[in-house]
Amino acid sequence: MLNSEKIGNEFYQSLGKLFYAVAMSDEEVRPAEVTRLRKYVRQYWLDVDGFEDEFNTDAAYQIEIVFDWLQEEEKDAEHYFDEFKEFYLEHADKFTDKLKALILETSESIASSFAGKNRAEMLAIFKLKQLFNH
Repeated sequence: MLNSEKIGNEFYQSLGKLFYAVAMSDEEVRPAEVTRLRKYVRQYWLDVDGFEDEFNTDAAYQIEIVFDWLQEEEKDAEHYFDEFKEFYLEHADKFTDKLKALILETSESIASSFAGKNRAEMLAIFKLKQLFNH
């Protein structure tokens, strides 16, 4: 899938930005969305590959680290979606159909974790689907 540690870390950091953008698309990240993200990281993302970060921790934890860090930032969801999009377009060949499906499933799960998906969240997921079908 990913051919270097640097790309692997950037990949997971980009996913953290994407999942934050989905959660923040309605201008508020709710505790249920954070809980759902953590569940998905532990249940699915840790098994995606064997990449570790510089601290010998599974690189998939970069998703949570970036997500948590972004909650302290002041930028809007669109900014982080665009950063993910840029990474995706540079490395589209690394995104298998299985990987895209897991990204969409995680995004939809985060969006529906608090009182179902709202219009802003549905739009964010629609944009992600469009990007993947580009």
